[in-house]
Amino acid sequence: MRILALDSSGLVASAAVLEEEQTIAEYTVNYKKTHSQTLLPMVDEIARMIELDLKTLDAIAVAAGPGSFTGLRIGSATAKGLGLALDIPLIHIPTLEGLAYNMYGVSELVCPLMDARRKQVYTGIYSFEGGFSTVMDQCAIPVSELADRLNELGQAVILLGDGVPVYRETLEGRLSVPHTYAPAHMNRQRAASVGALGMEYYRQGRTETAAQHAPDYLRVSQAERERAQREKKE
Repeated sequence: MRILALDSSGLVASAAVLEEEQTIAEYTVNYKKTHSQTLLPMVDEIARMIELDLKTLDAIAVAAGPGSFTGLRIGSATAKGLGLALDIPLIHIPTLEGLAYNMYGVSELVCPLMDARRKQVYTGIYSFEGGFSTVMDQCAIPVSELADRLNELGQAVILLGDGVPVYRETLEGRLSVPHTYAPAHMNRQRAASVGALGMEYYRQGRTETAAQHAPDYLRVSQAERERAQREKKE
């Protein structure tokens, strides 16, 4: 089995190719460029470096949200275009699940946070006890509410994601459970983790056609909120 994995849900752009139990190639950039400039060139470079024939791919795993509206649209369009052209299925990976999968096998709870602005985070809570499972589904909530939820669970937790540096002071002030932070090489989106989880979902039959795929935004965009406000005033 050979899978191409893509993640452009946040500031990070990442692409990877996985075969069965190993990552063949991964290209990850966390820099101030738009993903429309980086994602397809990264896929092209990976294909060139490992002499990959895209027709040998079995599926495409894509981080499907929540996250940056623009980033999700770029990742979705890229995955859909390749899926349609190659006539292969897509594997829809919730962004927070893919991020949590960076910490596969830890005994603590795993809580990824993405800055959703307006004093909120996109987050979820996950466990690897007896296999990967969801303790709290991904959602957009105030960081204070998330801290209260983690305290209620009463278990040690590992925190990661771009929301950590933004809200670390708040977390330190509210968390009473033991907590640590993922190291630098594991604390942001990685396509290899999206692909590894995608392998599991593929084996479970959790795929969709390219035509069926759509991102999970969780919230309406700022432009849509502003339009709604204008319409209320009219």
